Amino acid sequence: MAAFISHSPAETGSLGERWGRAAQRGLVIGLSGDLGAGKTRLVKGIARGLGITARVHSPTFTLVNEYGGGRLRLFHLDLYRLETRGQIVSAGLEEFLQPDGVTVIEWAEKMVNEEKPRRMIFVKIEILGESERKIIYDDSGA
Repeated sequence: MAAFISHSPAETGSLGERWGRAAQRGLVIGLSGDLGAGKTRLVKGIARGLGITARVHSPTFTLVNEYGGGRLRLFHLDLYRLETRGQIVSAGLEEFLQPDGVTVIEWAEKMVNEEKPRRMIFVKIEILGESERKIIYDDSGA
């Protein structure tokens, strides 16, 4: 386990950008944290690191946003509105656990508690203050 203390949204985005530059095809990043913790901010940084210039936003109502135009495709999932593993399977989201690119999953604990993909970084974002975040990540699968 590693930890990073972010003192601003810009630092959170910069961490994501470093991860995006280092990402390899097939990587899955699972994000967990309260509303407003900075999950989407981290995804925006990952997209920048992959060379994606499109506007990145949370796919809360569409479940998946796909971004191209970078070094690798980015699949951005948001499971906030899904309650059960069955709903995730019914929505066809399991295919994104072996992406032809990089997948980032917000609220990942809803999807991966039972079986963690082989190449996955699981990230927990804790709110420490108005702009401070503790980002804890397990990169043993990466």
